[in-house]
Amino acid sequence: MEITVRPGDSLWYYSQIFGVPLILIEASNPNITPAQLYVGQNIRIPGFVAKSYTVQPNDSLWTIAMSNHIPLDMLQLLNQKINPAYLQVGQPLIIPERITNLVVTDVNNYTYDKMVQDINRLISIYPFIARQSIGHSVMGKDIIELQLGIGSKEVHVNGSFHANEWITTPIIMNFLNEYVLSLTNNQPIRGLQMLAYFNNTRLSLVPMVNPDGVNLVINGASAAGNRRDDVLAINNQNDDFSNWKANINGVDLNNQYPALWETEAQRKPTTPQPRDFPGTNPLTEPEAIAMAQLAQQRNFQRMNAFHTQGEVIYWGFQGLEPPVAESVVNEFSRVSGYRQVRFVDSFAGYKDWFIQEFRRPGYTVELGSGVNPLPINQFPEIYEESLGIMLANLYL
Repeated sequence: MEITVRPGDSLWYYSQIFGVPLILIEASNPNITPAQLYVGQNIRIPGFVAKSYTVQPNDSLWTIAMSNHIPLDMLQLLNQKINPAYLQVGQPLIIPERITNLVVTDVNNYTYDKMVQDINRLISIYPFIARQSIGHSVMGKDIIELQLGIGSKEVHVNGSFHANEWITTPIIMNFLNEYVLSLTNNQPIRGLQMLAYFNNTRLSLVPMVNPDGVNLVINGASAAGNRRDDVLAINNQNDDFSNWKANINGVDLNNQYPALWETEAQRKPTTPQPRDFPGTNPLTEPEAIAMAQLAQQRNFQRMNAFHTQGEVIYWGFQGLEPPVAESVVNEFSRVSGYRQVRFVDSFAGYKDWFIQEFRRPGYTVELGSGVNPLPINQFPEIYEESLGIMLANLYL
């Protein structure tokens, strides 16, 4: 929600009247110099939206403010051109409305388009969320990274490397929504006051690494556009794409990394497939390249790749993981109930490459149990299991 600066206003005053931490207002207005506000300047207030109101008989600004449980000056701030002494019946006003509920609510069949719609809505309410495109899918969709927090410690979480594991995307989006809601309403999550973690940690999220594949799984061959015939051929003319893990080229993005890629390639398919084809070489696919470049350009202390299924956390690669990786996975296991596995006979994944490249902790977290794609009725249970891991990434 935007407001306009009046004489004598300050960001500190806005934080007091709206009940929003000053640091969130500053982060929502990164191009503003707090000590140099000028009259007429627009300031974004996180956690609020502007609601229309029509003046009723016997209304005054005071009665409107009281009935909406807001300070009178908050109402005056949003209606500076209104003369309080001459309210007219039918006159339009703007009332600030605090958001107290999640806006990410439709998590079934969570396509790329649903995700983008939710991201746009969240950023409009919580402009301290930073958004950037780190690259594009084969079909040209933005691969979106979201950042939250101002701390020097950076941690990363991603989802939907595999198309039919798309439930990981709304899991991440739901956490993002719960986190920002807790910040603007001063509501703890599992007893944790989140503002301290916002100040100390910068959380990087790529909710959907494989947008073309996700849309293909959910919407079928029509989602492939002019590649429809190609994906049908790869899928043996089967219209059911629910088992598709790959990107739109039929390459498994989590077999694309130069971490014993040759070993993995020798035992995997040699042509495009719905799953497991590692490509003709490492890092041939734009989605895999974008994720590698993201890690190379940043300083992630820890990386988490959310997959499904198995309720297990894989955390080692060739003994290259640092000693701290074990204490972290112990905490992940404690808060989620998931078992931990250090080594597994599977290579060339993003977690493997991250550990090899940076010698820092990397984790493949297999959420839920059953057969992919996991049914959406598992969402509440999976979210509760993953919530502890997401929080641990902030406080560890």
